[in-house]
Amino acid sequence: MDNTERFLPILFVMTNLYSKFDLETASKPEGLRRVAIDTLTRVEGHGKVTLLLDEDGQVQQARLHIVEFRGFEKFIQGRPYWEVPVMVQRLCGICPVSHNLAASKAMDQIVGVDELTPTAQCIRRLMHYAQILQSHALHFFHLSLPDLLFGFDSEVEKRNILGIALKHPDTAKQGILLRKFGQEIIRMTTGKRIHGTGNVPGGVQKCLSKEDLNSLLKDIDSIISWSLGSVQLAKNLFEALPNNYQHFGEHVCGNMSIVSSREDRNGIFDLYDGNLRITDKVGKIWADDISPNQYGDWISEQVKPWSYMKFPYLKKLGPEAGWYRVGPLARIQNCSEMPSELADLQRKIFIESSPNKIRHQPLSFHWARMIEMLHAAEVIKELLLNPAITSDKDLILSGIRRQEGVGIIEAPRGTLIHHYQVGDDDLVTKCNLIVSTTHNNQAMNESIRSVARTYLSGQTLTEGLLNHIEVAIRAFDPCLSCATHSLGKMPLQIELVNSDSKLIDSISRN
Repeated sequence: MDNTERFLPILFVMTNLYSKFDLETASKPEGLRRVAIDTLTRVEGHGKVTLLLDEDGQVQQARLHIVEFRGFEKFIQGRPYWEVPVMVQRLCGICPVSHNLAASKAMDQIVGVDELTPTAQCIRRLMHYAQILQSHALHFFHLSLPDLLFGFDSEVEKRNILGIALKHPDTAKQGILLRKFGQEIIRMTTGKRIHGTGNVPGGVQKCLSKEDLNSLLKDIDSIISWSLGSVQLAKNLFEALPNNYQHFGEHVCGNMSIVSSREDRNGIFDLYDGNLRITDKVGKIWADDISPNQYGDWISEQVKPWSYMKFPYLKKLGPEAGWYRVGPLARIQNCSEMPSELADLQRKIFIESSPNKIRHQPLSFHWARMIEMLHAAEVIKELLLNPAITSDKDLILSGIRRQEGVGIIEAPRGTLIHHYQVGDDDLVTKCNLIVSTTHNNQAMNESIRSVARTYLSGQTLTEGLLNHIEVAIRAFDPCLSCATHSLGKMPLQIELVNSDSKLIDSISRN
């Protein structure tokens, strides 16, 4: 596809509250009609989907395009390494803690700190699991639940959090308070709810005050109870789907995540620390115990001309067969158990309820996501009861300086990799980021192709049918802002229009 095609007329423009239809009469040179969903709604960042239909309305091609360019990997170069954890969190306003933590873990290696103080470990885990809790609550209750409660083709005016508040006020209230609780922990540990500065290479900035600790302990049991109810809600909604919708957008692939590498917890679910585990499409371990510094031996990235998001794949399998899935659906199926009682019980129910003991349905992401939210709530309580959480021993100041560091954590949306090289002058010479949504790029494209061919082919396209495509994408909870990287120059088109919207002049690059 030529880069200028990014700016062809839009056929469908959709927002949270309304849809607009603008029919395009020109056909593509190859005789296929082009339909675009631009922009995608109820996701973080900007993207669009294009469909190519033949004269019978059959879908011949479906692609997810990431249309914004950020370039963080490039402009991090030349900056002092201690600035990086604060800079990279600006990738995203939804998961800044994740980038801050992954970069800080990489910079721990740069400054020669191999093991943090118990207090720093507790504080980092506390802010991380709070990030998981608030992000999962945001996605489920605000972005995806309207589709699951009201139907994919329900009235667009009520397919939002306000619609839920009117119809199911208690559910909406709990969703809002769950997120608020996570955000408050982030504020207490990083200084701000968004883009805080709690982490530094070698540790954290401060411990948790006893006043903040008591405030959180007062509400934590309610948070756990609401999280357990959210698991049941997600389970019931998934199991209530007609059989064809339970397999909505289904694609078969392997899973990747980190699991604990500690001898006493090997293979156990862990979102903050561990080594990579990769399983095949039937759940059998394909590769295991891959340390963060070895990720480059296993994973490569492919660039395609129609998206700013790269396509990671397993080197030994190649780009055609080596794509995989990350995120909640991968994580709870990759681990041997979850180290919290309520969540592990719900994980077992999730696994045992599948005939093949392995799930590939995108809509089961929501069920898995709520199990993780419950686990996060349980872990937060455990951390709050740890005496180290209020200690002042939060930073290690000495270590043997290194020139390379890799930090890997499990962000809300999946495996997050930060890789840096630093020169003797303390300036960053290389930065490579593989974010969760990038790992899922091919899986998302496979899902929208499945949905397009199953539900849209040969049909008169409506807003409700096109929303089916968006539902498939939302299941992955993509963060499109985080995932925008590319090789080459950024195409640009500038149009000058008068007050009557008549085009006066335009100029294009690439």
